[in-house]
Amino acid sequence: MRVIQAGQVTEALTRLGIEKAYKIPPDMLRCFDAALATEKSETGREILRQIQENAAIAAQGEVPYCQDTGTAVIFAEVGQELKVEGDLEAAIQEGVRRAYTDGFLRKSILADPLRRRNTGDNTPAIVHYALVPGDRLKLSFGAKGGGSENMSRLAMLRPSDGEEGVKNFVVETISQGGANACPPLVVGVGVGGNFEKVALLAKKAALRSPEARNADPYYAAMEEELKERCNRLGIGPMGLGGTVTVLAVNIEVFPCHLVALPVAVNVNCHADRHGEIVL
Repeated sequence: MRVIQAGQVTEALTRLGIEKAYKIPPDMLRCFDAALATEKSETGREILRQIQENAAIAAQGEVPYCQDTGTAVIFAEVGQELKVEGDLEAAIQEGVRRAYTDGFLRKSILADPLRRRNTGDNTPAIVHYALVPGDRLKLSFGAKGGGSENMSRLAMLRPSDGEEGVKNFVVETISQGGANACPPLVVGVGVGGNFEKVALLAKKAALRSPEARNADPYYAAMEEELKERCNRLGIGPMGLGGTVTVLAVNIEVFPCHLVALPVAVNVNCHADRHGEIVL
């Protein structure tokens, strides 16, 4: 049985949270380069150049890339042969708290959705746990912006709607979101499971690298087709028109009941802040 201290989790997550607020991941920077090379609108190209400049200024000056530093979302994969000395949940929440206070990041989390009092430190984070083989702890972190989250949707389709129904729902969601999600986007799509599982699949897909295709060739081809269809909408960078609305579409799937076809779309803006640590 391998043992780590809860304090190690807090320290590592604090560093990761601050870093991801300041520095756009390398895979996203490469996507910006590719988008600039393919965007046909001069306005769209200028917006992409400004996005690149903003990313450079944020990284060099160690300031947030976007004023909305998001909700902290964490997928924690806990090895069965690992023991955490101390309270793992408390350690994760403390890491998020320190990241947002020490990094001078905007605190956006409200203690109650209707009475609207700010917690003051951007906690609680939303944490999803999974028990896995091994003796390591993997924390996948995302800082999920509120505007793009608001453009996300879920539907319980009929099985007869089939593949085309799923595709149409994804494209309609991006079309209706328009400029509100701050494109170019990374789109997470969940298919299958049930009502709550499909939303979780979409969230996990949204935090996946935009360069990583689904391992199943059938879904990998669907990802590319949906990217092309979404880019034909003409929304363009920041909604000002163009040929690059979406940088990637990531699909995650799960078995489902024979009378069901759940589908969810979780949208990430171009400030797709994601990263992971393994302890």
